[in-house]
Amino acid sequence: MAGQVFHCSVQLTRAQGRNVIDGAMAVARDSGLPPLTIVVLDGGGNLVAAEREDGCAPLRFPVAQGKAYAAMGVGIASGVIGARNADRSAFIASVAAASQGHFVAVAGGVPILNEQNCVIGAVGVSGASSDEDQQAAIEGIKQAGLS
Repeated sequence: MAGQVFHCSVQLTRAQGRNVIDGAMAVARDSGLPPLTIVVLDGGGNLVAAEREDGCAPLRFPVAQGKAYAAMGVGIASGVIGARNADRSAFIASVAAASQGHFVAVAGGVPILNEQNCVIGAVGVSGASSDEDQQAAIEGIKQAGLS
Protein backbone atom coordinates (compact mmCIF):
# COMPACT_ATOMS: atom_id res chain seq x y z
CA MET A 1 0.00 0.00 0.00
CA ALA A 2 1.48 3.30 -1.14
CA GLY A 3 1.36 6.53 0.82
CA GLN A 4 -0.22 9.75 -0.32
CA VAL A 5 1.14 11.22 -3.54
CA PHE A 6 1.75 14.96 -3.27
CA HIS A 7 1.43 17.41 -6.14
CA CYS A 8 4.23 19.74 -7.12
CA SER A 9 3.94 23.49 -6.76
CA VAL A 10 2.89 25.11 -10.02
CA GLN A 11 4.01 28.66 -10.73
CA LEU A 12 3.37 28.68 -14.47
CA THR A 13 0.28 26.80 -15.58
CA ARG A 14 -0.35 24.98 -18.83
CA ALA A 15 -3.14 27.47 -19.55
CA GLN A 16 -0.73 30.38 -19.11
CA GLY A 17 1.78 28.65 -21.37
CA ARG A 18 -0.89 28.17 -24.04
CA ASN A 19 -1.83 31.86 -23.72
CA VAL A 20 1.81 32.87 -24.27
CA ILE A 21 1.95 30.70 -27.39
CA ASP A 22 -1.39 31.98 -28.70
CA GLY A 23 -0.34 35.60 -28.16
CA ALA A 24 3.02 35.11 -29.85
CA MET A 25 1.42 33.29 -32.79
CA ALA A 26 -1.17 36.05 -33.23
CA VAL A 27 1.57 38.70 -33.38
CA ALA A 28 3.61 36.55 -35.78
CA ARG A 29 0.67 36.06 -38.14
CA ASP A 30 -0.24 39.78 -38.01
CA SER A 31 3.39 40.62 -38.83
CA GLY A 32 3.65 38.10 -41.66
CA LEU A 33 6.52 36.18 -40.05
CA PRO A 34 7.58 32.77 -41.35
CA PRO A 35 6.34 29.67 -39.47
CA LEU A 36 7.45 29.62 -35.83
CA THR A 37 8.12 27.09 -33.13
CA ILE A 38 7.38 28.33 -29.60
CA VAL A 39 8.39 26.59 -26.38
CA VAL A 40 7.34 27.58 -22.85
CA LEU A 41 9.32 26.18 -19.90
CA ASP A 42 8.66 26.40 -16.18
CA GLY A 43 11.21 27.60 -13.62
CA GLY A 44 12.83 24.16 -13.51
CA GLY A 45 13.32 24.01 -17.26
CA ASN A 46 10.44 21.57 -17.76
CA LEU A 47 8.19 21.80 -20.80
CA VAL A 48 4.85 23.51 -20.08
CA ALA A 49 3.61 23.99 -23.65
CA ALA A 50 4.99 23.98 -27.18
CA GLU A 51 3.78 24.43 -30.72
CA ARG A 52 5.39 24.06 -34.13
CA GLU A 53 3.58 25.73 -37.02
CA ASP A 54 3.16 23.91 -40.31
CA GLY A 55 6.20 24.39 -42.47
CA CYS A 56 8.62 25.04 -39.60
CA ALA A 57 11.93 23.18 -39.93
CA PRO A 58 12.58 20.30 -37.50
CA LEU A 59 15.55 21.92 -35.74
CA ARG A 60 13.41 24.89 -34.70
CA PHE A 61 12.12 23.01 -31.63
CA PRO A 62 15.50 22.37 -29.97
CA VAL A 63 16.62 25.91 -30.86
CA ALA A 64 13.48 27.45 -29.31
CA GLN A 65 13.86 25.22 -26.28
CA GLY A 66 17.53 26.19 -25.94
CA LYS A 67 16.71 29.89 -26.14
CA ALA A 68 14.05 29.49 -23.43
CA TYR A 69 16.41 27.40 -21.29
CA ALA A 70 19.18 30.00 -21.55
CA ALA A 71 16.81 32.80 -20.54
CA MET A 72 15.34 30.78 -17.67
CA GLY A 73 18.70 29.49 -16.47
CA VAL A 74 20.48 32.83 -16.38
CA GLY A 75 17.52 35.12 -15.71
CA ILE A 76 17.97 37.45 -18.67
CA ALA A 77 16.97 37.35 -22.33
CA SER A 78 19.00 34.89 -24.39
CA GLY A 79 20.03 37.64 -26.81
CA VAL A 80 21.46 39.68 -23.93
CA ILE A 81 23.50 36.65 -22.87
CA GLY A 82 24.90 36.33 -26.38
CA ALA A 83 25.65 40.05 -26.70
CA ARG A 84 27.36 40.25 -23.30
CA ASN A 85 29.52 37.26 -24.14
CA ALA A 86 30.22 37.93 -27.83
CA ASP A 87 33.96 37.87 -27.18
CA ARG A 88 33.76 34.84 -24.88
CA SER A 89 32.91 32.00 -27.23
CA ALA A 90 34.62 29.47 -24.95
CA PHE A 91 32.30 30.51 -22.10
CA ILE A 92 29.19 30.14 -24.27
CA ALA A 93 30.40 26.76 -25.54
CA SER A 94 31.16 25.62 -21.98
CA VAL A 95 27.71 26.58 -20.70
CA ALA A 96 26.10 24.89 -23.71
CA ALA A 97 28.08 21.74 -22.96
CA ALA A 98 27.28 21.90 -19.23
CA SER A 99 23.57 22.14 -20.09
CA GLN A 100 23.87 19.16 -22.47
CA GLY A 101 23.23 21.41 -25.46
CA HIS A 102 20.12 23.06 -23.99
CA PHE A 103 21.59 26.57 -24.03
CA VAL A 104 21.26 28.81 -27.08
CA ALA A 105 22.55 32.35 -26.48
CA VAL A 106 20.73 33.98 -29.42
CA ALA A 107 17.81 36.43 -29.23
CA GLY A 108 14.40 34.77 -28.97
CA GLY A 109 14.38 33.51 -25.38
CA VAL A 110 12.73 35.68 -22.72
CA PRO A 111 12.27 34.95 -19.00
CA ILE A 112 8.77 35.04 -17.50
CA LEU A 113 8.58 36.77 -14.11
CA ASN A 114 6.15 36.67 -11.19
CA GLU A 115 4.94 39.68 -9.20
CA GLN A 116 8.20 39.71 -7.19
CA ASN A 117 10.28 39.76 -10.42
CA CYS A 118 11.49 36.19 -9.86
CA VAL A 119 11.87 33.89 -12.85
CA ILE A 120 9.03 31.35 -13.01
CA GLY A 121 9.72 30.19 -16.56
CA ALA A 122 10.68 31.33 -20.03
CA VAL A 123 9.52 31.33 -23.63
CA GLY A 124 11.71 30.57 -26.61
CA VAL A 125 10.83 31.29 -30.23
CA SER A 126 12.56 30.15 -33.42
CA GLY A 127 11.69 30.49 -37.09
CA ALA A 128 12.06 34.16 -38.03
CA SER A 129 15.03 36.49 -37.53
CA SER A 130 16.37 36.47 -33.97
CA ASP A 131 15.00 39.97 -33.31
CA GLU A 132 11.57 38.96 -34.66
CA ASP A 133 11.65 35.80 -32.55
CA GLN A 134 12.37 37.90 -29.47
CA GLN A 135 9.59 40.37 -30.23
CA ALA A 136 7.10 37.52 -30.67
CA ALA A 137 8.21 36.08 -27.31
CA ILE A 138 7.80 39.43 -25.54
CA GLU A 139 4.39 40.04 -27.08
CA GLY A 140 3.24 36.53 -26.20
CA ILE A 141 4.18 37.11 -22.56
CA LYS A 142 2.39 40.48 -22.53
CA GLN A 143 -0.74 39.15 -24.22
CA ALA A 144 -0.90 36.34 -21.65
CA GLY A 145 -1.00 38.96 -18.89
CA LEU A 146 2.47 38.02 -17.61
CA SER A 147 5.69 40.01 -17.36
